[in-house]
Amino acid sequence: MPTKTVSLTTDSAKVAKVIDGDTIQLETKQKVRYIGIDTPELHDPRRPVECFGKEAYEENKKLIEGKTIILEKDVSDKDKYGRLLRYVYLPQETKQTTSSGLMVNDYLVRQGYANAVSYPPDIKYQDQFRNAQLQAKTNNRGLWNLCQ
Repeated sequence: MPTKTVSLTTDSAKVAKVIDGDTIQLETKQKVRYIGIDTPELHDPRRPVECFGKEAYEENKKLIEGKTIILEKDVSDKDKYGRLLRYVYLPQETKQTTSSGLMVNDYLVRQGYANAVSYPPDIKYQDQFRNAQLQAKTNNRGLWNLCQ
């Protein structure tokens, strides 16, 4: 799992609901898009639900819905849709943690629920996510097993 600690640009917040595999809504009504990952589409009106989209949503929901999380900012604050761009952590009480807790972005890629993607300038954990994706592919996890 991740080896870096959370920087000083963090906040904690409570998750009101999970929108899909890589987007959540906080109790403050703000939406958060996970940095560095992309899960299969679930709500795009122009196309059907993509392979493993529902599974990614369900796993994200199981992990964090209703919980207090830690949000880490990279360079950009928001995307073009007004969503906060963040790395998301579960506090330490979970398994597979660092001193910061479980990084949800990394976990979703490593377990095969998401692809690693890079959108500069927000690339702080880009190499970590690429390695996590390689591990998921090598071990045929999740979408790498069912969506070929």
